[in-house]
Amino acid sequence: MGEHRIKGSGPLLDERGRLREPGYALRPPFDYDHDRIAAPAWRIKDWDYYLVNDDRYAVALTFSDLGYIGLVSAAVMDFDEAESTTASELVLLPMGRMGVPASSDEGDIDWENKRCKVSFAHTASGRRLSFAMKGFDGNDDFEAEFLLDQEPRDSMVIATPWMQSEKAFYYNRKIVGMRARGGFRRGALFREFDGADSFGLLDWGRGVWTYDNTWKWSAAQGRVGSQVVGFNLGYGFGDTSAASENMVFVDGVAHKLGRVTFSIPTDEDGAYRYLETWRISDVEGRLNLVFAPAIDRSDLIDIAHLLISDQHQVFGRFYGSVVLDDGSTLSIDGLRGFAENVHNRY
Repeated sequence: MGEHRIKGSGPLLDERGRLREPGYALRPPFDYDHDRIAAPAWRIKDWDYYLVNDDRYAVALTFSDLGYIGLVSAAVMDFDEAESTTASELVLLPMGRMGVPASSDEGDIDWENKRCKVSFAHTASGRRLSFAMKGFDGNDDFEAEFLLDQEPRDSMVIATPWMQSEKAFYYNRKIVGMRARGGFRRGALFREFDGADSFGLLDWGRGVWTYDNTWKWSAAQGRVGSQVVGFNLGYGFGDTSAASENMVFVDGVAHKLGRVTFSIPTDEDGAYRYLETWRISDVEGRLNLVFAPAIDRSDLIDIAHLLISDQHQVFGRFYGSVVLDDGSTLSIDGLRGFAENVHNRY
């Protein structure tokens, strides 16, 4: 089945708060405006998630206003040691007051409390990320400063409704393969990212969801020979009958894929075995990936069994091939990235 590429522009939502045009694009086509949302403020979910990695470390930074709760989070993944550390700060009842901008191309985040200080800013040369957290790992504090530049020509943009509610929608942009320079400090550990083989991605999400959702998402970025290669793959979130979010990027140019499937190993009771080999494929026979996991960055937030976020973001390497839009085959041999399975009830 064909996928709808968005041709329109203007407001994301109509006068009744419904998505005007579900589908996908390569640049943001619509304006996101809280005043047009039909749902109450406590149902609105806005976040910026950045991931920066080289071949040894990855750093994940999250800033989100989820209506009745806010989440400020940092994580460090050490691939050589196959370990991760995550720390989060919860903010009660922010209700849109955390200053998350309405655009992925402009508007800055500047927020702090007694423990954390966050600045995600647009500059003339790119995106500057500054993040500090006291008591990140025991007595060890955490600091990170990154500049992401050389933003690729294309990105993945999708506007998704839900069949269960006309007030629910998801407006999402993924920018994959920006050059990353800077570094982070965790206690006595300091790591510099030099920009030659260090890359950053942005997951920018805005919307109103239904209460109970499970999604699978995978992304990777790095060099394949002389080319900068990345991909964004996922499904399970909302009504994606108009379009999927699946794309491969080669030197900043998007190649659109159709539906994909993540095959995650399970035990005899049906429980996922996240650190065994996964397979990811598509319905058109263009994508054939093997994912070799190394780190399961799992996190469970359970507040009175009413607000639940059960996350398994698994980092490792990808092997296999993908047929590009021109019919050529791109071989992938050890590309660094992650694949995740997330269940949220909030």
